[in-house]
Amino acid sequence: MASMTVTKIPALKDNFMYLVMCNATRKAAVVDPVEPDRVLEVVREQECKLNQVLTTHHHWDHAGGNEALHKRFLENTDWGELVVYGGNDDRIAQLTNRVKQDDTFEIGQLRVRCLSTPCHTTSHICYYIESDQDRAVFTGDTLFLAGCGRFFEGTAQQMYDALIGQLSTLPDETHVYCGHEYALQNLRFGHLVEPDNEDIRAMLERAQETDLEGRRALVPSTIGQEKRINVFMRVREAAVQAFAGKTTPVETMQAVRAAKDKM
Repeated sequence: MASMTVTKIPALKDNFMYLVMCNATRKAAVVDPVEPDRVLEVVREQECKLNQVLTTHHHWDHAGGNEALHKRFLENTDWGELVVYGGNDDRIAQLTNRVKQDDTFEIGQLRVRCLSTPCHTTSHICYYIESDQDRAVFTGDTLFLAGCGRFFEGTAQQMYDALIGQLSTLPDETHVYCGHEYALQNLRFGHLVEPDNEDIRAMLERAQETDLEGRRALVPSTIGQEKRINVFMRVREAAVQAFAGKTTPVETMQAVRAAKDKM
């Protein structure tokens, strides 16, 4: 993208961390730095200025690196202050800036808007980052490529509000950077739900023909693509409702998630 560089950094078994750099100022933020030493390697390689953490939610595989990264900044005082954004949740380590729906801040010249998407956790936040040219959203465990997160602390209504009420209203060209690489199992499930959906079939074939690194390359998706391939964003479609045996989108969301949980 012209105005920002997003570096996808695989972590743990199937997580993604992301370094987001404003190309004009070389100021940067990191999303969910569960492996901070690897993040700092990328920062050094790109010669950028990191001083912000965007935490999507409190789970250890997303926020578990906040303490160690904070310690690195205390040990290197010339790096400046590390600002940690996240939802209003005491379970997020080293949280300095509690954010809510439509709160805004900047990464250099990039504009960040916070989207409150409770369900997977009560305080889950997605971060929508844009410039005049580019748009990206970092969705943590709310929206995956062709899937969504489990309803650990919320309801089908909340996930419907997050996926349909918020994320699907973003511009179709918005790049979607999710928290995990779950493409193959999500697409297999999507094909089960909508066997006649050619977009799902084509993406499933791509995922099946490649190894893990190739599947990681499927990220980022886009909002427009997710509307075509993600059955959780398609709960208003007749075929998805027929699979669920339901006639309303929220009931369909609940039924489809329950079916996925059994796989």
